[in-house]
Amino acid sequence: MTITSVLVANRGEIACRVFRTCRELGIRTVALHSDPDAEALHVREADLAVRLPGATPAETYLRADLVVKAALDAGADAVHPGYGFLSENPDFARAVTDAGLLWIGPPPEAIEAMASKTRAKELMGIAPLGDVTEADLPVLVKAAAGGGGRGMRVVRELAQLEAELVAARAEALSAFGDGEVFVEPYVEGGRHVEVQVLADAHGTVWVLGTRDCSLQRRHQKVIEEAPAPGLVSGVSDLLYEAAERACRATGYVGAGTVEFLVTDGDSADGGTAHFLEMNTRLQVEHPVTEAVFGIDLVALQLRVAEGEALDPEPPTPRGHAVEARLYAEDPAAAFAPQTGTLHRLSVPGTRRGAADGSCRLDTGYTDGDSIGVHYDAMIAKVVAHAPTRSAAVRALAGALERAAVHGPVTNRDLLVRSLRHPEFTGGGMDTGFYERHLAELTTPAPDPYAPLAAALAQAGRHRFGGFRNLHSQPQTRRYRSEPDGTEHEVRYRHTREGLAADGVRVVRATPGRVVLEVGGVQRKFELATHGDRVYVNDVTLTALPRFTDPSEQRAPGSLLAPMPGTVVRVAEGLAEGAAVTAGQPLIWLEAMKMEHRISSPASGTLTALHAAVGRQVEVGALLAVVQEEQS
Repeated sequence: MTITSVLVANRGEIACRVFRTCRELGIRTVALHSDPDAEALHVREADLAVRLPGATPAETYLRADLVVKAALDAGADAVHPGYGFLSENPDFARAVTDAGLLWIGPPPEAIEAMASKTRAKELMGIAPLGDVTEADLPVLVKAAAGGGGRGMRVVRELAQLEAELVAARAEALSAFGDGEVFVEPYVEGGRHVEVQVLADAHGTVWVLGTRDCSLQRRHQKVIEEAPAPGLVSGVSDLLYEAAERACRATGYVGAGTVEFLVTDGDSADGGTAHFLEMNTRLQVEHPVTEAVFGIDLVALQLRVAEGEALDPEPPTPRGHAVEARLYAEDPAAAFAPQTGTLHRLSVPGTRRGAADGSCRLDTGYTDGDSIGVHYDAMIAKVVAHAPTRSAAVRALAGALERAAVHGPVTNRDLLVRSLRHPEFTGGGMDTGFYERHLAELTTPAPDPYAPLAAALAQAGRHRFGGFRNLHSQPQTRRYRSEPDGTEHEVRYRHTREGLAADGVRVVRATPGRVVLEVGGVQRKFELATHGDRVYVNDVTLTALPRFTDPSEQRAPGSLLAPMPGTVVRVAEGLAEGAAVTAGQPLIWLEAMKMEHRISSPASGTLTALHAAVGRQVEVGALLAVVQEEQS
């Protein structure tokens, strides 16, 4: 069968990624969209679009019946699932084929065997834990369906297990439409290494090397690379053999990823590999494999779905590739998701979808788009490919450092610092990297001249007419660094020679560019202003009024919403007047498909409760007030 029209049963970056290949192949594209996504980039880029009424994933992208109907109504002859949502749902795959549509993915039976992590482990001879005891700790609660870190919880105390099971089920149900979870041993200090596979219907299985995905937060990958550095040949061979065996055991067809946790050991091959799961879909991090092997995995997925045979052997890998995920989140605030308008996204040296060895930018957003609360917080993926690992890492860190990301707070600075951390550059990282280093990686490193540059740019914007004969009195402006909240007060003067400030020579000051000479060295600042936010190179500032507004002051013990979202739970029996203890979970918010727990800052009495289940709240909304007990 020749594919002429593809509906992508997904949104955002992955939908744009699939559309790009389809356009190159002359295939018509069909987008789906919820109401919040009506003007999203993937909708604008598609040839046709079909509305799914509603906002939440459960109302829209998780409705298999609506997705199949949309494909038929739009005249599509094939469905690509992307990743997440219904991509690993065998019933959805069957519904697609039962409707006479071509499914661009593995057979439903293979999905059934491997996409459920519980059944996959049974197939690989691994049994999940039954009744958990103290001796089993720590353990990992894990969603049986889906991925991306959703529905996962590390439990170190037995008393916490039941609450974490409840939270994981709720999160998995919201993200994947399946609340099944299981418990397995939590292996600490290991490396997350995976193997990309691609199989056709004629018995050929390509094993496309390894990827290291050890840098994770909330069990979701942040930085990935190919090939995985530092693996001895014995371990690599073991991973390749296990991945091919999993494919052949299930009659697998299409793209997939077999994931392992590799730990140091005393064996002759230098380590031990623990099977984690098989993802029966394209992975977020597939571009690093594409770069190293010089292939287009989406194009190959389409070829395989059409019944074509792969070449007997895959291409020869070349060089090294590293990918970083740019998220709208605040790493210093427990990675709290952020929302708002993305005023500008520009990463120097990258091109969207580049596959020719240069840096690549994959995104579902463009300037002016809104980042909302309903879906994943990922803004873009930035990928660098070079002949060596060190060259690829350096190129990626440099591209991110020079990026203009104007809008919500992001993890950009964390990515740059992570890529330059000696543990990462030396290839010695494991999944505990951020547990060990997050505090140092998120410590503010303010540029002392950025607030001055902002003030001088603003002064240059409003300065008209001639100079006075005498030096003017110093002018003062106040700014707050985002997201750490540090406040700055800067002073400058108007003189006969122009703008001046102590300790520097003002070479140039215009609204968009300031040049300062400090100690004989010229420093250049590019500026952009959106409302009260001022973006100075890679620094974000908020312009502050001269005097504080009393209405903005909050009572001590106020619990504010750290992000926009929906209140999904309130602690049982919680009411005004209740006694609470420090660290006690009080309120749960859901934002961007993740649950976020808000706990009491101190022991005392709950004097106000404004949160209610189902209530939509904006960032900074007052949820409750705890009056601390006096000792």
